[in-house]
Formats: sequence, structure tokens, C-alpha cells
Amino acid sequence: MKTSRELAEIAVAALEDKKGEDISVLDIQEVSVIADYFVIATGNNPAQIEALSDAVEQALGKEGYEPKNTEGYKGKSWILMDYGDIIIHIFDQENRIFYDLERIWKDGKKVDFDTDK
Repeated sequence: MKTSRELAEIAVAALEDKKGEDISVLDIQEVSVIADYFVIATGNNPAQIEALSDAVEQALGKEGYEPKNTEGYKGKSWILMDYGDIIIHIFDQENRIFYDLERIWKDGKKVDFDTDK
């Protein structure tokens, strides 16, 4: 069984593999009970947003994890994938700026997997 941090790392790797942009991870464990981590990324167009979502679902699926809920897949401007301990948000540019989750969840800790191990 993977930790929520390991699941977030798998999701980030899948997003990076499909050229997701401005990928950020927020550790919200100390400020919310809804999840441990938010993984946030931007796609440049609906096809890329779909590919990013599919890549995350495939990568986590290989590890035996399925989303509890996915919203926004048809619209492809903001896809939310709820895996319980981690929630993945994949935005188009406009909605990423508009919703500004990093500002709303500023009490969470920004995680950098490259240097935070």
C-alpha cells in the first residue's frame, strides 16, 4: 500500500510525462481533512488536458488505485480526480488563473519532490 505522498509523486510523474505545465503539489494535511495532497497542473488545450487525466488514471491504476470520483472530463477545462488522500486538479490556463487554488489553499505547504526527500 502506497502512502499518499507516493501516490502524489506517481501522479506528478504522469503529468510531467505528458508535458503538463506549472505542476504544483500542496500538502494540506494540517489545514484540511478532505485530502493530504492537492496536485495541480495546467494543460494547453482540451486534448492535452484529457491526455493528462488519462495518464494519471493509468499510472495510479497500475498501482491498484482507482479514482473515487472524476468531474469535468467532458468539459476539459478543469478535471478534478479524487483519489481520497490525493486530489488532482488539471486546468486550462484561464481556469487555473481564475480559481487560483494555490492562493485559496495558501496555508498548505508547497512540496518539491526533487529537493524535499
